[in-house]
Amino acid sequence: MLRRSRRYPGAPRTAMRFDSAAISPKDAYALLISTIVPRPIAWVSTLDAAGHSNLAPFSFFTGVASRPPLLCLSIGQRRVDGTMQPKDTLANIQATGEFVVNIPSAAQAGAVNQSAAELAPGTSELDALQLPTAPSVHVKPPRVASCRVQLECKLDQIVWLGHPATQALVVGQVLCFHIDDAVWSDALHGVDPLALDPLSRLGGKAFGTTGQAIELDRPDWLASGFSAAVARDKASK
Repeated sequence: MLRRSRRYPGAPRTAMRFDSAAISPKDAYALLISTIVPRPIAWVSTLDAAGHSNLAPFSFFTGVASRPPLLCLSIGQRRVDGTMQPKDTLANIQATGEFVVNIPSAAQAGAVNQSAAELAPGTSELDALQLPTAPSVHVKPPRVASCRVQLECKLDQIVWLGHPATQALVVGQVLCFHIDDAVWSDALHGVDPLALDPLSRLGGKAFGTTGQAIELDRPDWLASGFSAAVARDKASK
C-alpha cells in the first residue's frame, strides 16, 4: 500500500516521493494511471482465427509516427488457471495481424466500461452489448459503427517490455482513417475535439471528457526577438 513518505531535502512541505524500486508493481501501476492523465482510449476490435469478434478498451495508447502513420497499444496478460496468458486482443492480433482502433465518445462510457469485463475466449463483446458494426475496407475486423472515428490497422511489430517481459507494445500501421462528417472541421483540417468529445481514462475508476479546449498559436522565436534576447543574455555572462 502506498503511504506518505518522509520529506526529502529541499522539497516543499507537502511533497511526497516514491522510489519505484521500493514499491510493488501494483502500486507503481496505480501511480502511473493517476499521474499520466488524461489517457485516450483505444476501443479495439479484433477477430480470432475462427472469425469470432472481440472488443476491449486500452488506455496505454498513442500515435508514434506519421510516415507511415503508426500507433501503439500496450497490452498486458491475464492469469488463467494459474498461468499468464495473452489477453484475447493480443492473441487475435498475433494470429491475424489486423485490428481496428475505434475512438469512443463520452456518451459511450457505459459500453466501453462493460466491454472491459473478462469474458470467455470466443465470446463477442460486440454481440453481448448489441453494438452495431460496419465492415472495414482493408482489414477483416469490423468497426464499431457508433464511433465517429475508426482506424483500420495492420500489425507492424510487437515489442515485449518489462522484467519479466510480459507487456506487449503493439505497433500498428494505420491503413485507413474513417471520420464522421459531424466531427470534421475544415478550419482545423482535422477532427474537432469538442465535437468528437473523446472519452479518456483517469486514475482509479474515473473517466474523463474533453470539456474545454485552449488554442494557442505556436510562438515564432525569430519574429518575437527571442533568439536575439537569448544571445544578448549569453553575451552578458
